[in-house]
Amino acid sequence: MTFLQIDTAERSVPAIGDWQAQARAARISTADLLAHLQLTPGDFAAGVIADPDFPVLVPPHFLAQIRARDPADPLLAQVLARGEEAWPQPGRLTDPLEEADYRAAPGLLRKYRSRALLIASGACAVHCRYCFRRHYDYGAAALPASGQAAALAAIAADPAIDEVILSGGDPLSLSDARLAALAAGIAGIAHVNTLRLHSRTLVVIPARVTDALVEMIAASRLQTVIVLHSNHANELSDDVRGALLRLRAAGATLLNQSVLLAGVNDAAEVIAGHCRRLLACGVLPYYMHLTDPVAGTAHFDVGTEMARDIEADLRRMLPGYLVPRFVREVPGELSKTPLWAL
Repeated sequence: MTFLQIDTAERSVPAIGDWQAQARAARISTADLLAHLQLTPGDFAAGVIADPDFPVLVPPHFLAQIRARDPADPLLAQVLARGEEAWPQPGRLTDPLEEADYRAAPGLLRKYRSRALLIASGACAVHCRYCFRRHYDYGAAALPASGQAAALAAIAADPAIDEVILSGGDPLSLSDARLAALAAGIAGIAHVNTLRLHSRTLVVIPARVTDALVEMIAASRLQTVIVLHSNHANELSDDVRGALLRLRAAGATLLNQSVLLAGVNDAAEVIAGHCRRLLACGVLPYYMHLTDPVAGTAHFDVGTEMARDIEADLRRMLPGYLVPRFVREVPGELSKTPLWAL
């Protein structure tokens, strides 16, 4: 990693309608990101990293939601490689959830009795700096096209599995054709009745909601649950809202999971505003995750006691159905651990 000094020459960001073109345009240098936002490395106490090991990816739509000239913008904090990533961080891990222990076949994780998780793709539309899989070996763990039949056969052989979860990376980085083929294979397993997709792409590239995706969901015999990943109300533009409402109209159940992040959403008022905006988008809050001990992400941590205070405030501010469940993934546990049990 190298630290950066730049000038602030304006960068032209392409206006792109096609979702795959937007994904290709997401690769951006730290220098260009700062220049576009009229910021300099000196605006950040620990500086920024010019060439991070975990590359910077910011699609044009998401970039357009970030406030210029504001180094404290909560969306920028999620995508900028800040100098804190290079600080010594004893005890931080590259596989904090010990997921390698649950590999049942190429691309297939079996942690829960009634659910199987497929790492459908190693690609993401955006690189969130706090990502718990930022060090993940997708080459070894993601589902290869050649391994799809074996993974589906493993699911078909276990009648206890009634839900298949597509994760990643991001499963919506797959083309409509490949995603439809995978979903059809899952639908062909009689004892599976629910397909769940976890996606950040819907928030950062709302154009990913294509006619083909909507038709696939509407036509499937499976109950489709889509868990998007949004952390702040500013991410939920009118374009995102329109895309999400299309998915809901097609019959999908929409939930959201967030991560509690210092400098992004570590205040009850911020989370409450986000939850209300989610409801306006047809989405119910689901989980609020405390951060995992991932190498390079310690500056995002929010302490357990502060998290408890925030959750208590939210219960006073919001109706119960809008309060996300505060949880942490604990290695070795077969379910998420609620905040009160930590």
